[in-house]
Amino acid sequence: MAKSKATFSKKEKEKNRLQKRKEKEERKQERKANAVKGQSLEDMMAYVDENGNISDTPPDPKKMKQFIQSEMKIDVEREKPAAPEDLVKTGIVTFFNDTKAYGFIKESITGDSIFVHASGLLEPIKNNDKVSFEIEKTFKGDGAVKVKKI
Repeated sequence: MAKSKATFSKKEKEKNRLQKRKEKEERKQERKANAVKGQSLEDMMAYVDENGNISDTPPDPKKMKQFIQSEMKIDVEREKPAAPEDLVKTGIVTFFNDTKAYGFIKESITGDSIFVHASGLLEPIKNNDKVSFEIEKTFKGDGAVKVKKI
């Protein structure tokens, strides 16, 4: 006598799948039976109160605010470019490796450590040199460029 090709686990999975399909069909039929087709427009309306919450009652007209469309600002103002003197910062070189061509500068005002690469140098620097530089945004964070000794 040959063995059945369907194992116990396959039979159980098929039984569960059919059970779920049957339950889904029952829920679908229940939704169709409970659906109210003749709702009026008022029953379907939703309102937003003065706090931004959705409710089924209309808001109080006394609490409504009038807005003038021409006075409304929808966009965001662009950031104004900084003055040139604000771009130049000062700091002290805390670490610089000549062989690997990178280092770090500690900014004097904020105390932030800023990465510097040899490609951003205007003249050679060493550890503990006081320098002026500009900050440039890189994909990994801030980086110092136009670095020169003071």
